[in-house]
Amino acid sequence: MQSSSQPPLLPEHAPDSGLTFEVAPPRFDAGAGVARFEYRLGMLAFEEVLRFPAGFDTARATQPAFARLLELTAFILGTSYFKLLAPFTIAAPALSLTAAEEALVLDIYENGLGEFYARNNLHRFGDLTIRTGRRELVITQKCELENRALLLVGGGKDSLVSVQLFERAGRAYTPFAVNPKGPIVTSVEAIHQQPLFVSRVLDEEMIHLGGEPGYYNGHVPSTAMNSMIAALSAILFDYDTIVLSNERSASEGNVIFDGREINHQHSKSYGFEKAISAVFAEATGGGLRYFSVLRPFSEARIAQLFARETRFDHSFSSCNRNFRLAGHKGDLWCGACPKCLFTYLILAPHMGKQRLASVFPRDLLDNLDNENGYRELTGLAGQKPWECVGEIREAAAVLDQLRSMSEWRDTAVVKKLGPDLDVQYGPGGLKPDWDALFTDSKDHLVPPDLGEILFADA
Repeated sequence: MQSSSQPPLLPEHAPDSGLTFEVAPPRFDAGAGVARFEYRLGMLAFEEVLRFPAGFDTARATQPAFARLLELTAFILGTSYFKLLAPFTIAAPALSLTAAEEALVLDIYENGLGEFYARNNLHRFGDLTIRTGRRELVITQKCELENRALLLVGGGKDSLVSVQLFERAGRAYTPFAVNPKGPIVTSVEAIHQQPLFVSRVLDEEMIHLGGEPGYYNGHVPSTAMNSMIAALSAILFDYDTIVLSNERSASEGNVIFDGREINHQHSKSYGFEKAISAVFAEATGGGLRYFSVLRPFSEARIAQLFARETRFDHSFSSCNRNFRLAGHKGDLWCGACPKCLFTYLILAPHMGKQRLASVFPRDLLDNLDNENGYRELTGLAGQKPWECVGEIREAAAVLDQLRSMSEWRDTAVVKKLGPDLDVQYGPGGLKPDWDALFTDSKDHLVPPDLGEILFADA
């Protein structure tokens, strides 16, 4: 694990500034399907809007569980505005949280924003204060919801493997996404199931200020945000299950900063999944389930499952670079970013050159321009990239495995890095890692009755 050091704090945002980030009570217009969230950051005021599709019973919006989750959503979405100046105090005097909800909010503002703090050299761990009313924990009447699943679709291979598992088991599900575009849309089109989409409209002034001098910008816990929006949708549209597709490697961090491990994927980690699942259960009296169906699996195992079918080969993408630059209006893969390099590597043992050539713009393992990228992914240089990629030893084990495969052993990157893997991990030292990638973990929240059905054909 590497340490991180960045430029010093902006002097006008030093700890003694007295600045407060304020979260106002959210408002929901059931007739219009619109939720509004207001925030203040010093003299700055912001409003964010969620728009839900028509078709839900408006009476569901009057349930206490919906009100509690709406308030919690206000805190989580607020990270996008808080980070502009990153003060030490979050205040919501008109709102209240249970002890578990407050712990979740603090975790999101400390660890969910961990990468943002590390890359801006901001020390906040253990120093943030949340000022709200305290809601006493009472036995909540169970929120009665229909036994069916909202399955979050992100456009990459992982959620499509979850789709495969549900379909092969004959279980009903509805694809769900927030602000769908690019590979999310093409993936849902290939799924052939009616989706549930929610629109999230960020405050334009926040977006503008994020690019201005004197303000901070950086990574936010988008999975936590989408999970909250999914929870609201589940109650409005009558679903008792929220399904994510986070693998076990999402729990591995990137660097050590401010005395803790910083994880780009914190809100995809198993620890976070357990915390937010417990909060959802508390708020709904056990009526709403939340889990990642892929938590038992490594990235290599997921790649193996994905390769069983070809129907999504030209619909999925994990490339954030093209998403940021073009909104996926062009190619699905840039062929150069860490996510492209990792996805190509993890699929290589299971899909072969010819099939991968129809998916990616070129052979990413036969191009030494990608050498440094693969060195970072496999632990031979630098740190684990700030991206949703697999574990370092996992990537190293897969690359090492390719050395024994005739189709891949002579590609430029495999030939160049192979000897260095022996130096770093010892000759044959990665073989146990490769074998372990295909041993499923028992650490997951998938309900036993459902897991028995979903994993029967995995």
